[in-house]
Amino acid sequence: MEAGGFESAFEAFARTIGSDSRLRYAPTPSGYLHEGNLLNFRLNFRASRFARPSAHILLRIDDLDAARARTAYIRNIFDTLHEQALAWDEGPTDVADFEKNWSQQHRLPLYYELLSLLRKKGLLYACAKSRRDLEPFGGVPPEHFRQQHLDLDAPDVAWRVLTPPGFPMPDFVVRRRDGVPAYQVATIADDLHFGVTHVIRGADLQASTQAQQWLAEAAGLSAFAEIQFLHHPLIMGADGRKLSKSAGV
Repeated sequence: MEAGGFESAFEAFARTIGSDSRLRYAPTPSGYLHEGNLLNFRLNFRASRFARPSAHILLRIDDLDAARARTAYIRNIFDTLHEQALAWDEGPTDVADFEKNWSQQHRLPLYYELLSLLRKKGLLYACAKSRRDLEPFGGVPPEHFRQQHLDLDAPDVAWRVLTPPGFPMPDFVVRRRDGVPAYQVATIADDLHFGVTHVIRGADLQASTQAQQWLAEAAGLSAFAEIQFLHHPLIMGADGRKLSKSAGV
């Protein structure tokens, strides 16, 4: 989307925000923040100010992947938000508060509840295939992967969801092989738990948004369909690729 086109889309999106609306900053502490993260934060902050009084902003740090999270990265989130004068209304105040009260590890029961719901609806299958097994198929699980005939309670299996033909994220993982709920599940559960009404995300997450909307509908979580989404253009590096966490601010 061209800059002018996005600005029009942003203003139309922002006009739907009222003082009772809820937006979020949702960084992942897998590296230091970069300009792309700042763009996202600034857009959320700006959109919240369209309402009078301003809409509510939640700071939600997505640390579900505990193996990649680092205290230094979490501290960098707070330092950056303070340096940029980007305020929030709900969420942790510092690293200690985050770890004690706001980490996603405290909300694991919500995520397992959603997984249980998906299981009851018969939407899942167990998969013992690795990423290397997927490589010959371009990362897209072929039809015979659905016929592994493995129990969902078997050890060292991921849970994949049965998506319709042509879906942009075919048979995506909802529970990892280590038993940890996957990002899509946690995000749906968190957005509903915190009453989020508007989400601004990067354009690279459009397929992820579709996956979450479809999964929530399949699970019968109709409230998720009321959340409004806007996807902003990405900031690209000198090499023409989108910025990554390793680039830093």
